[in-house]
Amino acid sequence: MELAPSETHDFKRGQGSVLLIACGALAREIIQLIELNNWQHLDVACLPAKLHNTPEQIPEAVREKIRTNRDKYNRIYVLYADCGTGGLLDKVLEEEGDVERIPGPHCYSFFAGNDVFEARAEDDMRAFFLTDYLCRHFDKLVWEGFGLDRHPDMPSFVFGNYEKVVFLAQTKDEALERQAAEIAHRLGLAYEYRFTGMGDLASYMATAK
Repeated sequence: MELAPSETHDFKRGQGSVLLIACGALAREIIQLIELNNWQHLDVACLPAKLHNTPEQIPEAVREKIRTNRDKYNRIYVLYADCGTGGLLDKVLEEEGDVERIPGPHCYSFFAGNDVFEARAEDDMRAFFLTDYLCRHFDKLVWEGFGLDRHPDMPSFVFGNYEKVVFLAQTKDEALERQAAEIAHRLGLAYEYRFTGMGDLASYMATAK
């Protein structure tokens, strides 16, 4: 299953009693975990992954999903980290009540494991992170999304303070590894590969009941 960067996606199987409101960039991994573990009580409603280019819009988009679905489910969980909202997402969840989100500042952290990510924060201060999804859609979300394809001087401006690309891989996929290395080469940065698997996402979903 593959999603375009701007798509939303709803996944329902059986009579789900718990709703996961999630970033569209996580849809593939979330659905894989649901099917692998036969979590039939979990339904998923995804918001467009492109919201990461305008993170100030994430909190109210999540609020709308909560209010649309509150009466349909026993519990609602949010599979967004803070994701650049500057605490505004947590404020919305507090206002809506009885809705929690996965811990962490962003998906790079909870894929790596929040404790592991925090421990490496100093070494990774100047790293640009890729996940499987961002690697697949780098050209659409980043290269075209920030106009780098139209302005030759922009890549050095946008990425001038980075030292390396770190690929946090959810799956062992040689084609994605080659693609991530090519992205690093294109940006003129060092390249580092780390296999994370699903990190804290899997353990958090297991508690969503």
